[in-house]
Amino acid sequence: MSGGGTVLVVDRDQATRRLIAGQVATLGLACRAVATSEAALAALDEDAVALAVVEVELPGVNGLGVMHALHERFERLPVILVTSTHTDAVARAAGLMLGADDYLVKPLDPTELTARIRRSLRRFGHAHVNGRAHPEPTGEMSSLSPREREILTLLAEGNTQTQIAADLVLSPRTVATHIQNLLRKLGVNSRAQAVVAAYREGLVEGGPDTSVDAHALRLLPRLTA
Repeated sequence: MSGGGTVLVVDRDQATRRLIAGQVATLGLACRAVATSEAALAALDEDAVALAVVEVELPGVNGLGVMHALHERFERLPVILVTSTHTDAVARAAGLMLGADDYLVKPLDPTELTARIRRSLRRFGHAHVNGRAHPEPTGEMSSLSPREREILTLLAEGNTQTQIAADLVLSPRTVATHIQNLLRKLGVNSRAQAVVAAYREGLVEGGPDTSVDAHALRLLPRLTA
């Protein structure tokens, strides 16, 4: 990863800690898994944290408090909140508004968890996952805001505008505005062209034998939905 760093996992449940640590290991990343907020806060003085996965329902200082401490210690740090009880859209939106990069509900799906970790790391400019280097955004791509890069990544992964709105707890109109802004900044006229630019700049990955232009063409029906 760019600048190094550890994935910090804070969860009371040992099985959950093992699951997350195992998925982090498949990405070739270092992991420190602890059970309490006290241990998490102590780790801030010992590790350079690149991403944190934090349970909301921690005793004492809860997950929101840990997230606040992380953001005070590290200027730009993605935090993924995990919950087993706050499952409604209002609670999820509140966590995102308070600064969480993502919000997952237990039981965790390993494939989704890994995808969310990768996406958060890409959004915040960490350039090495699985030992592969991903260039930092340059040129027009560097002008995109973190939210615009996130939406472009989701477009490149084949999500429709409606799916992106639901995933990010935004209104479809807000997503449409972000898309129009990123198209303008990239100097392109369509979502398909923006996706091609994202692949060429390394913001998202394609298969080893896949033409980015061909990939965008396959996504075209979704990109125009």
